[in-house]
Amino acid sequence: MTDALSERVATVGRQLRTTQQQLSDDVTAALMRGIEPLDSDPVLVAMLEASVNANVTNIVDVLANDIPLAHLQPPTAAVEYALRLAQRGIPSNALVRAYHMGQNVALRRCYEIIGEQGLATPETVALTAEVSAVLYRYIDSVTAEVFAAYEEERARWIGAQGSALSSTVHNLLAAPSSSAHRFERETGYQLDRDHRAMILWLTDDTRASLADLDRIARDAVNRTGAAGPPLIAPMDGSSLWVWIPSARHPRGSTPADVMREVSLPGGVRVAFGLVGSGVEGFCRSHEQARAAFAVASIPASPTTSVVSYDDRGIAVASMLAKDVDVTRVWVHEVLRELAADTPGASPLRETLNRYFATGESHLRTAEQLQLHRNTVKYRIDKALAAVRPDTDRLDLALALTACEFLGPLVLSTQRA
Repeated sequence: MTDALSERVATVGRQLRTTQQQLSDDVTAALMRGIEPLDSDPVLVAMLEASVNANVTNIVDVLANDIPLAHLQPPTAAVEYALRLAQRGIPSNALVRAYHMGQNVALRRCYEIIGEQGLATPETVALTAEVSAVLYRYIDSVTAEVFAAYEEERARWIGAQGSALSSTVHNLLAAPSSSAHRFERETGYQLDRDHRAMILWLTDDTRASLADLDRIARDAVNRTGAAGPPLIAPMDGSSLWVWIPSARHPRGSTPADVMREVSLPGGVRVAFGLVGSGVEGFCRSHEQARAAFAVASIPASPTTSVVSYDDRGIAVASMLAKDVDVTRVWVHEVLRELAADTPGASPLRETLNRYFATGESHLRTAEQLQLHRNTVKYRIDKALAAVRPDTDRLDLALALTACEFLGPLVLSTQRA
């Protein structure tokens, strides 16, 4: 490669760096749209974002600084993401497709930059060919490394205790009607009864292990009162899926209430579904637990260490989170300036939200927020004045719920 061509490649890298975060966001969005298993779990999404950011940084550095690929190691975030996919049993083709789709998005941006250089045709062709070759060699090198890590982890996980059970569980959830008999035969867990699903997981700020989660899960089953042994399936190195048969609890309490009385280790969280009957109930309760898990895993979530699908706002928030882009636009249409992520708008939203939750009672709102009744009335009047007078109360309540549980995903950083 000539010095002139090398400098042009470096120019592409430097210009790519000016919009590096946008490129990372575009790649992540493309993968979440195009690869179905990657968009249903907030933990996987966060790991995907970290992997994409690390790979884009490497690509920019390689182009801008002419770094030999032999000097690069696969990003730690990319390897960890591959390991998590292997633990979850997500097919390896999802990993390979992710890299090829990401390469395509990056190449399109590079071609745009090259087209803006105003070079003669021979120089443009040479630069395009070289940039394409660099990206191909990088993706080829990294995919080989992370795929090897994936295969090694998958083999280890398959051989680990409980992994075969995880596979059986996945098969039942994917095809309940055709897999039920095999599931009962292989697990010994009877489906013809009531079930309550539970998910336990570890956050980043914990020293607890999967073994600790297993112990906590079994203790939870004992505390919540089960009709028989639970089904406990490890899904990856930091989470367990659990089903409790015919959970019994005192009148007026639920397993989630019972678990809230337990002192959980820091960084350990629990999500519950509702009681469901038979195969359909087994699957539906798990869907509900995953919905509660998804809301609890959103950054700055107001949920506590134990969350249940029937907790106030959780079911609605989980549905609104499924298409957060549409929800964000709708929230701003309904709340207008109240949807701003500002110190002024936040207490107005909180007060109006609590006002609706108490049946529009100024007194109970004041008691719950520990505010003077006049303060509550002032805030509510100011909040309602910020929205259209004809705005439906139900729309307001739902939009406020979205702001409470989805927070930065739907709020605007622009000041009102």
